[in-house]
Amino acid sequence: MDRIKKILAPTDLSEFSGAGVGYALDLARALGAEVTAYHVVSHEELAQFDGELEPVKVADAALWQADRLLKSYQLALARFLNQHFADLIPWVRIREKVELGVPDKNIVEWARREGSDLIVISIRAGERSSPAPRRGLAEEIVHHAPCPVLSVHSGAIARASRKAAAVA
Repeated sequence: MDRIKKILAPTDLSEFSGAGVGYALDLARALGAEVTAYHVVSHEELAQFDGELEPVKVADAALWQADRLLKSYQLALARFLNQHFADLIPWVRIREKVELGVPDKNIVEWARREGSDLIVISIRAGERSSPAPRRGLAEEIVHHAPCPVLSVHSGAIARASRKAAAVA
């Protein structure tokens, strides 16, 4: 465990993904590791803003709009971390990163490029590998990751939190 210095914690900014981010932060605190909270803005998310984007006449304007959108997601990531993990933020070195792309591919590439020692991801209770031709996000990450992947059951974290609260 002392070899874990860089933890990648992908998030889609949902309560569900918070289980993995929280676990990564707790683990990093215990190990003295750094966490990168990482959000990939997918094509589906961009499609939500299609009507809001202004028509462009110049290529620079399109880049400006993409940059503006990324900045709004960077603010959303910072808000997400502050709302859910304010108690851990002072104790852990956290990097925040937002990129456009395909989540599973970007996550694997970031882990490879940055030399992550561990990826911590949330999985839904009951989520399993299936013989279907298309794997889920977690399976794609596990299959291609350059480092170990720890999958955190969102339901298990909620149960552990309730037990800890009951003891306190």
